[in-house]
Amino acid sequence: MVSRKSHPKSRNGCANCKKRRIKCDEKKPTCGNCEKHSIACDFSLLPSQTPSNASSSPQASRHRASESKSVKLSIDDSPASHSPALTNSYLDGPGSQLPPLQMDTLELLHHFTTETCVTLSDRPESHQLWRVVAIQVAFQHEFLMRGILAISALHLSHLRPELHDHYSQIAVQQQDSALASFRSLMSNMDESNCDAFFALSSLVVVYGFESPKNSDSLGMFSGKDADEWLPLIRGVNTVLQTLWPCIKSGRLSSLLHDHQQEPPKKQLPDVLVNQLANLETLCENASDGPEAVDAYRRALASLRMCFVRMNNKQPYECEVSITFLWPVIIPQDYLTLLNLRRPEALIILAHYCIILHHLDDYWWMKGWARHIVNNIDREIPDDWRYWIQWPQSVITVPDFLWTNGTLPDPTSGNGVSNAFDAAMDQSINIPSQDFKAV
Repeated sequence: MVSRKSHPKSRNGCANCKKRRIKCDEKKPTCGNCEKHSIACDFSLLPSQTPSNASSSPQASRHRASESKSVKLSIDDSPASHSPALTNSYLDGPGSQLPPLQMDTLELLHHFTTETCVTLSDRPESHQLWRVVAIQVAFQHEFLMRGILAISALHLSHLRPELHDHYSQIAVQQQDSALASFRSLMSNMDESNCDAFFALSSLVVVYGFESPKNSDSLGMFSGKDADEWLPLIRGVNTVLQTLWPCIKSGRLSSLLHDHQQEPPKKQLPDVLVNQLANLETLCENASDGPEAVDAYRRALASLRMCFVRMNNKQPYECEVSITFLWPVIIPQDYLTLLNLRRPEALIILAHYCIILHHLDDYWWMKGWARHIVNNIDREIPDDWRYWIQWPQSVITVPDFLWTNGTLPDPTSGNGVSNAFDAAMDQSINIPSQDFKAV
């Protein structure tokens, strides 16, 4: 019997052969097996070695593995060929070390896809989009992923009061990183990243209202919040207009609700029509000059349009999108007057809070409409306070304006106090109607 030819034992084979558990001939610069399969051999990336330094010791083997850890495996019959690049350091045996899992990050991602995603919209289609598609986009754009993690941490800080500080700190860190990259990349927005920008811009309103309700705060409409958030919302919207065709055909197009607008079928309640007409008369007589009058006029026209849209909301439309349309389209001159705390500007904002109040069931908007109106009440001069008592009374009773159009006209005698009393008296009989579709 012919004896079987022996083979010398060696641990110096290339990573591909080790992975396939086959004999490596250790030829340089490419071993025979790698050459046969036309795949990259890690020998080809190592410096030429002489017999004197091509030691078969375990130390030499580990040294080579560390030098070639960036080599991508592409073995045809291995699942690794269809996965992200694996490194040789992960494949050297039981002694190799995987990087530690970031459990906090995994917790945030899991919470977003199972809980937070359904709190950002009242449309089931949007829930699926945030749960799946937005995450897929985020894997390609780190700033969006960090923005998503920030929102998830904010949500957890609300759900787990005992860990509020812990999750709030994580949210701030992720949010700061997301927005820093967001701002620095805005000038490079193009078809390759517009979906990610669009998704993060849709989350900005949550950031804008997650801050504590300070005693003089008007939310994202004044002060530090206005300087930080409103320009971001409005600026992104301006830039995205140039890429609108790309976004409409992109993976996140469902967020646009870009359906043909039907003529409104429902008229606004007479009391609201009368109140808006009275506001127009008030602003036409403003003493701030013609530019201010024009800014008030345009802000009121936009507000009327948003009231009509909300009153005729279709199942495919998102109430969050309708609500935050107004901050995007109001003129900059109006925002300037608002920051100056001009009474007419504050009164218009108080009436916008009637729409804002419809989001009160969202965890990130809870109490903000009342908070803003109450702060306006503290700031506005006494002889102007009459004009905000009506929106105060409407906000007191959720959905009153949309379910009962008989609220007394505040311009008729002592109608302001009567309006509040009537609202409270009739609140028991108001049909239960919630704009949020859970």
